[in-house]
Amino acid sequence: MTGFHPMATVMLLWLSLLWPLGAAGTVADAHNVYEFDDFPLKEPLEHPAWFKKSLLDLPDDLAEAVSAGKKGIIVYFGQARCAYCQKLMEVNLGLSDIVSYTRRNFDVISVDIWGMASVTNIKGRTLSERELALREKTNFTPSLIFYDGEGREALRLRGYYPPYQFRAALEYVADGHYRKEGFPEYLARGEGSFAFEPGELNEEEFFAPAPHNLDRSRVPSDRPLVVFFEQGDCHACDVLHNEPLREPSIRGLFDRFDNVQLDIWSDTPVITPDGRRTTAKKWARELGLFYAPSILFFDERGKEIIRVDSVVRFYRLRNVLNYITARGYLTEPNYQRWRLNEPS
Repeated sequence: MTGFHPMATVMLLWLSLLWPLGAAGTVADAHNVYEFDDFPLKEPLEHPAWFKKSLLDLPDDLAEAVSAGKKGIIVYFGQARCAYCQKLMEVNLGLSDIVSYTRRNFDVISVDIWGMASVTNIKGRTLSERELALREKTNFTPSLIFYDGEGREALRLRGYYPPYQFRAALEYVADGHYRKEGFPEYLARGEGSFAFEPGELNEEEFFAPAPHNLDRSRVPSDRPLVVFFEQGDCHACDVLHNEPLREPSIRGLFDRFDNVQLDIWSDTPVITPDGRRTTAKKWARELGLFYAPSILFFDERGKEIIRVDSVVRFYRLRNVLNYITARGYLTEPNYQRWRLNEPS
């Protein structure tokens, strides 16, 4: 059997939703996962010694992994001073079961999103690390692309996720579940009887009340739209509301948007920005969302600009808001490249 024990996985999933695991592998304070300083690190980050010493020829890396009996490769896109990358290394990859499972099933190849080293991508094209990162739209680091033994992309993770979702992602690919269902469906099935019911959400004064007619396809709005997908009994949602959303500079930026909050599990009627009638739950599934809170940004005509669907803290959230309010996406669709050239 290649996966974690099924019942252990389900129970671990449930426990982690309530009380995340710390880097030592014991039940720990939730601050380990959701509450940290996300400003750039003072010292460059070091990768685990067991990451593959790759020549950055991904087809060769994949062939070597398969010949060693592994299920594929994981291409890790990171930055030397990325606080979210540090959480991945210290928390998720500080857990012995995750490390052993990852090493048994995958080789991990590191790509610096600003690096200039030559990379041969999975399709055999040669380009720089930076060009590959831009092509793959790795807006938030760490970003992980999982390739199966045939070189097919099986899953993509954007940003940092808690250990329980990272475990599930590894198993989803290693056990071949991606061949028959999407990752959100896999997670929902794994939760089984523990699946969430619509619950009481955190309220904000800037959230527009129901009914939620978000249609911008016929008549454009005069402001961008933000849709918060959340759920009840959600520690990560509580942290978002009690910390970043309490920061005056961030709160003030949200006043420049139309803001809507939806329960990711509810049957609340919604008319989407492109004019379709659906429910919050169905729309979240169509969007491929599996993490709460997820924050999606749409322009005045209802086109999605960017989404933050992973753990987010002050620095990243403020920068994304600045990107939208400065209308940086009109001249630079890649958020990371805009950040590099952003006026100080």
